[in-house]
Amino acid sequence: MRADAARNLDAVLSTGARLLARDPGTSIAAIAAAAGVDRRTVYRRFETREALMAAVHAAKLDACESVLAQARLDEAPVVVALHRYAEGIITVSRRWPVDLQQARDEAVAARLRGLVGQLDAFVVRAVREGVIRPGLPDRWARSLLVHLTNIASHEMPELTPAQGADMVARSLFTGLGPTGPT
Repeated sequence: MRADAARNLDAVLSTGARLLARDPGTSIAAIAAAAGVDRRTVYRRFETREALMAAVHAAKLDACESVLAQARLDEAPVVVALHRYAEGIITVSRRWPVDLQQARDEAVAARLRGLVGQLDAFVVRAVREGVIRPGLPDRWARSLLVHLTNIASHEMPELTPAQGADMVARSLFTGLGPTGPT
């Protein structure tokens, strides 16, 4: 792919992610205009808004899979891996603000289940290593981790990804109570 075509595709996908996250009914023409390309350019690549959304979902999943691989959830120290994961996912979520839970494509759903499975395995490891307390309801810590990264990504845009990751880690590992004995 030529460099200008790659830039145009990236602009269409990232602009599409942003606009479709706000309004799933956004037209391809509006996305093309906001991305600075001709709508025919978008239609040559994506016949429908749904095809564009599928490509946006795939791009976000690619980015999420890369973050999980770089975080080394199965081998890096738990605290380090969590921070890498949170910082990376905050960055990805801000660039690709679409909700993967809304995807209707089975391939997307299967990839998402794979990512969730990796997070579940990481939480089991964190419990086994004593970083997260045992006895919590199934999926509690993983769900909390996902929600905390979403809060840092979308509700706290003033935080850098590193600051957001710090907040996620502190909240997950130590809660919101005072840091010392009361």
